[in-house]
Amino acid sequence: MNPTSQFLSTTGYDYGYDENTAPCTEGNSFHRFKSLFLPILYCLVFVFCLLGNSLVLWVLLTRKRLTTMTDICLLNLAASDLLFVVPLPFQAHYASDQWVFGNTMCKIMAGIYYTGFYSSIFFITLMSIDRYIAIVHAVYAMRIRRASCGIIISLILWLVAGLASVPNIMFNQQMEIEQSVQCVPTYPPGDNTWKVASQFAANILGLLIPLSILICCYAQILKNLQKCKNRNKIKAIKMIFIIVIVFFLFWTPFNIALFLDSLQSLHIINDCKASYQIALALQLTETISFIHCCLNPVIYAFAGVTFKAHLKGLLQPCVRVLSSPVRGAGSGPSFSAPTQLSGSSDSAGVL
Repeated sequence: MNPTSQFLSTTGYDYGYDENTAPCTEGNSFHRFKSLFLPILYCLVFVFCLLGNSLVLWVLLTRKRLTTMTDICLLNLAASDLLFVVPLPFQAHYASDQWVFGNTMCKIMAGIYYTGFYSSIFFITLMSIDRYIAIVHAVYAMRIRRASCGIIISLILWLVAGLASVPNIMFNQQMEIEQSVQCVPTYPPGDNTWKVASQFAANILGLLIPLSILICCYAQILKNLQKCKNRNKIKAIKMIFIIVIVFFLFWTPFNIALFLDSLQSLHIINDCKASYQIALALQLTETISFIHCCLNPVIYAFAGVTFKAHLKGLLQPCVRVLSSPVRGAGSGPSFSAPTQLSGSSDSAGVL
C-alpha cells in the first residue's frame, strides 16, 4: 500500500492505492479529524454554497435577461460551484464511516467533483478575461462580449472540464482495504504515471494557468484604471486585489500539497513521517479550498450594487408578506430594479 493510501481520500479522491508497498501507521489525531470535524465542515460548506449560488441562479434566471458574457459567466460559475459541492453529503458520511454507496456512485461522484473543480476555476478565469476586454479594449468589447459568444465559450469550457475528469472516473473505484470499504483511485501496480499526470494536470489547469491569466489581466486593468481615478475606480481596484488574493490563498496551499504528494509518488520524498504530514496537509488544504465556492457569490455577484438591487427586488415581496401582520401588507417603499447586472456594462460594475 502507498504510504498515503491509508489516509483514504475523503475530499478529492487523490490518494492512490498501490498494493506493492507497506503502510505507515495512521495517527489518531488524523482519524479524529476525519471522523468528527470533516462531516460537520462538509455539511456547513454544502448548505452555505447551496444557498449563495442558488440565490445567484434565482436572480439571473428570474430577474435578468442573459444578454452579456458577464451574465453567462455568473450563471455558469454558480452552476459549477453547485456541482462542485454535490459530493459533499456523500463525503460527510464517508469521512465518518466507510463508503456505502457502491462502485458506480464512487465513479460518478469523482466525475462530478472534478468537473465542478475544473469548470469553477475555468469560469473564474473567463470572467477575468471578460473584465480585461471590457475595460482595456472597450471598443472591441462591444463585438465580443455578447451572450452568444459567452454560450459558445462556456460549452467549450464544460467540455474541457469533463474531459479533464475522465481519468479520475476511470481509476476511481470501490474496494475493501483493511476490512473497510473505501472509494479510492486505483492505479496499475508499480506505475504511478497516471497518478502523477493527474495531479500535475490539477496543478497546471487548477492554479498555474488560471493564476497567471488573473495576474496578467488584472495588471493591465490596474494600469488602465490608474489613468482615470474616481470613487468607482478605487472600488474596482480594491475588488481586483480581493479576487486575486482570495483565489491565491484558497487554492495555492492545496496545490502545493498536491505537488508534494506527486514528489512522493515519484519517490523523491520517501519518508513515513513526511507521508503522514503530506496526507494531513492534503486533507486540510483541500477542505479549506471548498470554502472558496461559498465566497464566489459574494465576490462576483453580491458585491455588485445592481445585482444586490435585483436580489432586493426579488426578496421584497417575501419581506412584505412576513411583515404584513405587523405593519400591514404593502407598507414598504416601492422598488424599481435596475435593468443591468453588476458587471454588464461599465468598468466599475464589471469588477
